[in-house]
Order: sequence, then structure tokens, then C-alpha cells
Amino acid sequence: MRHVAILTALLLAPLATLNAADKPVGKPNILYFLADDMGYADAGFNGGKDIKTPNLDQIARDGAILKAFYVQPVCSPTRSALMTGRYPSRTGVYSVVRPHAPWGLKLEEQTLAQVLRSASYETAICGKWHLGEFEPAYRPTQRGFDHQYGLWFGAIDYFTHCREGVLDWHRNDQPCKDEGYATHLIAKEACRIIRDKNPDKPLFLYLPFNAVHAPHQVPEKYCAPYPNLKGVRRTYAGMLSAMDEAIGQVLAALDEKKIRHNTLIIFSSDNGGPSPGKVTSNGPLRAGKGTIYEGGIRVCACVNWPGHIPAGKTIDEPLHAVDWYPTLAKLAGATPQQTLPLDGFDIWPVLTAGAKTPHDALILCGTQRGQAAIRMGDWKLLVGAGGNAKGTKAKESDQLYNLAEDIGETRNLAADKPDKLKELRTKYDEMMKTAVPSGEVSGGLKE
Repeated sequence: MRHVAILTALLLAPLATLNAADKPVGKPNILYFLADDMGYADAGFNGGKDIKTPNLDQIARDGAILKAFYVQPVCSPTRSALMTGRYPSRTGVYSVVRPHAPWGLKLEEQTLAQVLRSASYETAICGKWHLGEFEPAYRPTQRGFDHQYGLWFGAIDYFTHCREGVLDWHRNDQPCKDEGYATHLIAKEACRIIRDKNPDKPLFLYLPFNAVHAPHQVPEKYCAPYPNLKGVRRTYAGMLSAMDEAIGQVLAALDEKKIRHNTLIIFSSDNGGPSPGKVTSNGPLRAGKGTIYEGGIRVCACVNWPGHIPAGKTIDEPLHAVDWYPTLAKLAGATPQQTLPLDGFDIWPVLTAGAKTPHDALILCGTQRGQAAIRMGDWKLLVGAGGNAKGTKAKESDQLYNLAEDIGETRNLAADKPDKLKELRTKYDEMMKTAVPSGEVSGGLKE
């Protein structure tokens, strides 16, 4: 619980008490782009060669690449971690919230949007919510967002905006029948919000695209530049190009409004790429979406704020989506009415001054209770991952890897390093001993 006390002090510290090197000029606008199911190595700035991503590459080039940025293996748990600063082991959001399921992110959780709105921010979400909607109280406009546009779930048709014949497109949580390609519509609305923003308030704009998640659909013109790619990979490339174009339009809107200079821009995927090698590329990382191997939870990410975050940096320190909650709250000068313990830390010194990660350990929950990994330094322990031992059909139990020497997690060192295994297992047991049940299994999270 040591870090909880530190976090509380950080969150409550007014901006006037910050060191000069850490102190931003005024409250920044905050723009968070969240891709859906994007491969770790599909952006040019992260080693991608197949697909053109000029706007993402520019964000990264003028800012910092986060080479060890962690999320959760699937959609809803990552969104929950980002919105609460808390691991799934605390929120119970281990798995995807299905359409009309009688549960969602607990109402007792104070979301990042609520925190920033309390600090006089205008708040907006354009894109995919995916944290519950079965009752109005669970929907975005009741969770801190002044404006909402887009989809509540995932896997919708990009042109009809329907899933299994049911429309899933909303404006301010009311059904909306706008016509057009989903990625284009999300960008258009985001640009409108920037253009019409309240001049007296900073803006928090959250853009969780449904791209590049299946179904794989995109206007053919976006596939034309990729004649050498085949099948779904070619369509995926077109979808990523369309999303990159949309991001460029939003950046242009910031320039036109003359607020780019005071806007913190964050980009990441919500989980690793699915079907790596066929649809996405996770580069040297093992496996993909849905797993707690690196390919499922270490994602493509970068951050940009000219004059504050040094350009051209690559940050190798392990960071997690939960860290944005306390970091952004502090930058905003917010004093969250949060009584629940946080797992995230303020990572501003890591981003701006070359500091080490504030985490002594990261917990990386799987899609069910009892399946998780822990990273401590270069070492990573997986519990309940279910992967096969190399060269056999046997299931491995505890798996231990040195990521500095083996980023592809090919050599399980559990038998060779019993002391290190014990050290990580002890820490894992300590951090997971209070893990809550899944909200899906418990049939609701309204308590």
C-alpha cells in the first residue's frame, strides 16, 4: 500500500508546488487516441514497413515512443484501467462487456472524465465506450462526458453501424442515424468538438476508434496503395491508413484552432494485434490479443507535447494504462474525490526528465481471475497462461522469462531460476490476494 499513499499526495498537490521542470504552462488540452486491435509493429514509428502511417509517425517523431507500454489483453479491461487508474483485479472488468449484459464498470468508480470535469475541463468521447450501457447510469454522459458520439460496443459494421441487425451509433447516448464510414464520422465529430470548444475551458477529448477491429471493412481506395498485401492483411492495412488519415484531420483541427501548442497528445492500442502474422504484426513479441504474453499486452504507443516532452525520445521504462489517471489528474490540477486505491503512478518525470518507472512491479491481468502476469524489472512471471512448453504439447504452469534477453518469451526459466521464480511468485501473491471476482460472473457490479 506504500504507493497508494504516495499517489494520494501527488494527486492532491497543487500545480504551484511542482518543480519548475515539471510544471506545465496552464492546464493542457488532452487528446487521447486509442486504436482497437492494432499490432505492436504495424506503425512506421514502431518498426512497421508494410503500412503507411505518416501522421502517427509525426506524433512519435515530435515526441516520445513508449516501447514498454502495457495494457490489458482485450477491449473493456483496458478501457476500465484507463478510466479508473485501477487494475482489473480491483474493478472486476477482466473480460469484454457484451451488448446488453447486466453489468459494467462499477458506479462507485470515479472515471478520468469525472476527475477532469471537476477541474473545469470540457470532456468528450468520440468512438467506442465498451464499459456498460444496460442502464442509463452506466453510459458515457453519466460517467463524466459532456459530449458522446459513436458506439457503445464493438464489432459493428463500419457502414451500417449495426451489430447483428441492431443499430449501435449514438449521440449523447441517444440513437443516431448519421450515414458514413465509422472512422470518418468519428474524426468529423472530433474536429467539430475542437472547432466549437469552449474558449474558457481546457478540453479532454477521448478518441477510442473502433478501427482496426473486425469486421475488416474499408473503402477500396484505402487498399489501393497495398497491392503486395493479400486478403485480410490488405484490408487491415487500408483500415489503418484510414485511421491514420483521421488522426491527421484531428491534428489539423488543433492547428486551425491554434491550440496544438498546449495539447498533450497520447496514442496507444487497447491490446495487442489479433492473428499476428496473418492480419496484424506484433513484431518480435509472442502471441497476440487475448493472451498475457507480450504480444497481447505490450502495445504500440507514443506521447507528444512540444516544449514539454522532449522530441525524438524512446522510453523503455515499463508503464501501464493505469498511469494516465494520476498523471493527467495532476497535470490538470484536479483533486479527485477518489476513495478507492489507485494502481497507477504519476509518470510525468519519466516522460520529461528521464526518470525510471515508478513501479516496482506491474500486474497484467488475463481475461479471467487466476490468470495474470507480473513484471519486475526485466523479469516476467506468467500464472495460468495456458501456453505450451516449447517443443511439447504439454501445458506450462508458472512461466518465467527475462525480457531483456528474450523479448519473444521463448525460454521458460522457471526450472533454472528457482530463487527468481519464488521472488516474483511472492510478489504476485501479495498483489493478487485481494483480487475481486469478475463482474460478468457475479452478474452485475451495482453494489
